[in-house]
Amino acid sequence: MSKITIEVMQPSQVKISDEYDHVIVPGSEGDFGVYEDHTPFITKMRPGILQLYKNNSVEKYAIHDGFVTVENNVVKIVCENIEKENEIDKGRAEAAKERAEKRLRSSESDIDFRRAELALKKALVRLKLQSR
Repeated sequence: MSKITIEVMQPSQVKISDEYDHVIVPGSEGDFGVYEDHTPFITKMRPGILQLYKNNSVEKYAIHDGFVTVENNVVKIVCENIEKENEIDKGRAEAAKERAEKRLRSSESDIDFRRAELALKKALVRLKLQSR
């Protein structure tokens, strides 16, 4: 089976650069898969679980916002943050979830609800990966 190259870059480093059979990416409009010879495109990502498949096994990561390009069997992901399950502090993620939920319930007018909603989504992704 042919492979596709996956490159995942954060602002400070290249986190992943390897060949895989296929990938499932959390796109802004829903999850999508990329296999060999996929149509070229670019899209935005949402916080979610990135799944990389190789030789009948899967690597899963919590990934937070960014962009994806697909061209010539190369998938390039530029993201704010990407974490393996063992890199996630469950207690910290639960505390972030609680803080975000508290902010969203608040009736104060100076609350940045979009920021609180994003923080909640990120915390939920981390906890979802931890529970697998």
